Order: sequence, then structure tokens, then C-alpha cells
Amino acid sequence: MQIAQYQLDNPLILAPMAGVTDRPFRLLCKELGAGMTVSEMIASNPKLWNTKKSLMRSDHRGEPGIRSVQIAGAEPEMMAQAALHNVENGAEIIDINMGCPAKKVCKKAAGSALLQYPDLVEDIVKAVVNAVDVPVTLKIRTGWNPDNRNGVDIARIAEDNGIQALAVHGRTRACKYQGFAEYDTIAAIKQAISIPVIANGDITSPQKAQYVLQHTQADALMIGRGAQGNPWIFREIWHYLRTGELLDPPSIDEVQDVMIRHVKGLHQFYGDHMGPKIARKHVSWYLQEQADGKAFRSTFNRIDDGAEQIDVLNRYFEQKQQAIAA
Repeated sequence: MQIAQYQLDNPLILAPMAGVTDRPFRLLCKELGAGMTVSEMIASNPKLWNTKKSLMRSDHRGEPGIRSVQIAGAEPEMMAQAALHNVENGAEIIDINMGCPAKKVCKKAAGSALLQYPDLVEDIVKAVVNAVDVPVTLKIRTGWNPDNRNGVDIARIAEDNGIQALAVHGRTRACKYQGFAEYDTIAAIKQAISIPVIANGDITSPQKAQYVLQHTQADALMIGRGAQGNPWIFREIWHYLRTGELLDPPSIDEVQDVMIRHVKGLHQFYGDHMGPKIARKHVSWYLQEQADGKAFRSTFNRIDDGAEQIDVLNRYFEQKQQAIAA
């Protein structure tokens, strides 16, 4: 899988997710097999560039691999400026967000709301592509509602105006994350254009990954919610695609190691106040795979101190190890 001059380690990409794919999580997913990661979306409004949130979202210090930064907005000139600003700060790929269904994004006619306005899509794509000398990619949905799946038309606009790769989530804007992703539209888009197509939506297992690749003939897969609490999904999928064999799930020792390192990374990245708060949702996702996770989650979510969070997690895993040994 290649995006312009950049060769990915493998065709598995961590999807940009606001409030989730921060630097600690991107580092972890890369370590555990993601071929590329994409930052959380950054607003195109210059007034927001120097806010704490935007500065943290654009922090790529120490990250290996290709630095792809997603920008969101609805004004072509502002999007062009945002693209240039992020390239000047180290972005090697600029990704345009036209896939987010969140109300606060769509009410500003940004994200997937833009799919209703093909002329504006074209203006934004042209402006961003012309503003920077790095590859520009685009993330879309299949359309803006089930009666208006115009993904093929948007894909052609993207290719004609210099987009180097296109990620498609298999739902419309109106569907949000409800129901099931459909892949027929992604397959039609793949047939209609020659740039790389990245399939996204409900990829939660190695078998599903193989099915989506075969059904859509996409060049790569983008994994979002399937990686929450399960960063191992990348190595598991890649192993299965190469060998046809399922890897054993991570051992309890490895789960403990990864969780502890992740939580410590969040504490370090966000600080003593926000770090423990943000760690709660990630720990909740990890614990969904554990039979006793719900009760422990309730305990963990009441802890505000970072060091205490680490102690409680270590005790939790010690008890699990003792139960296994018994």
C-alpha cells in the first residue's frame, strides 16, 4: 500500500478518532502492527490552532512512521491555510475530514455534511491540494443519507482534483454509527477510480478484515472503534491476511503490560489532572474483554490519582494471575 511517495508498512491504518487517537494511542497501535496512524482531526479555524487541545492533537514528537494529520472545516481558503500550517509543523500527509457525522461538526457544514455539496467538496479539495507539496488524502462516507449515496461522484471529484488516496466509511452521514456498515458502495467506488481506496467500518476481527478486502477489492483497511481497547487487532489481522492462521489472543501478562504502559503514557501526555480522567475510557474499553471488567470499571472510574490508578490496575492483574494459577 502506497500513498504517493510514502510506502506503508502494511495496509492497515488506524482511523482518526477525536478524543481517542492521541499520541499515546497512536504509538501503541503502531507498535502493535498498524501500518499507519492518523491524528485526531484539527479544526481549520486559525483562532483554534494555539488552543491546548489543538496543540496536543498536533503533537507527533517521537512518533515513528508517516505523520498523517487530519483537518476539518468548510471554507476552502481556511482549509488551505490549515493544511499549510500543519505541514510547516511536520505533517507528511494531510487528510481532509468529510466523514465525521458528529452534530457539532456537521452543523457547521463540515465533516460528512459536506457530501451534500459536491461543488464545495471540489473547492476544498482543490484549495488544499494546491496549498501544500505533500500528498493529500480524503475520508468520506458513502453519502449523506441512504437515499443519496453519492460516494462514487465524490470519489471521482477527489481523484480529478489531486487526492492521493480515499478512505470510505461504509455508512452515510445520516446513519451515524447505527446498524451495519455496507461495502457495496465501497466496491463501486474502487471500480470507479484508480487511486488507492481504503475501506472502513465495522472491521473488528481478522475474518471480517479478509471479507471486506475481498468484497470491496480495496487497497487497504482503516480500523477505528475495533481498535479501542484492542490495539492488538492490527497484528492479528496482518498475520491472518498473510498466513490464513489466527494468532492466539494476547496473554494476561501482555494485556497488563500494554494497559499499564498506555495509562502511564496518558498520565505523562495529559498531566496529573486530565491524564487519569482520560485513562478511564481507555481502561473501560480494555476491560470489555474481561469477564469481571464491569465491576472493576466502576471502582477504577472513581480514582482521580494517577499513581493510585497504576497500583489498582496492578493489583487487579495480580488477582487474575492468582486465579489462573489456582
